[in-house]
Amino acid sequence: MFCPNCKSLLFPKDGKLVCKKCGAAQDFKGQKAQVIKHKAHEKDIPVLGDISGTLPTDDVECSKCGHNKAYWVLRQTRAADEPETRIFRCVKCSHSWREY
Repeated sequence: MFCPNCKSLLFPKDGKLVCKKCGAAQDFKGQKAQVIKHKAHEKDIPVLGDISGTLPTDDVECSKCGHNKAYWVLRQTRAADEPETRIFRCVKCSHSWREY
């Protein structure tokens, strides 16, 4: 949640959400924090879940169907001092592959 006055992040304190910058307070209203869990194995994490057509595309050939367009995203799959992994998904057949 963000402060309606100064747009800073609100923090829970004594059952309320309080802005550390301007001091504004709101009732917590029973809102639950969103918990994000990551699994240890890379294949268990959906990387390109629902593609809505807003992802960038590139001219790269799909090894499965031979189509020449694929969506792509960059993900940090290894240590921070190593380059990110480029993950492709074919526009036509939805086949996914990686480029390290």
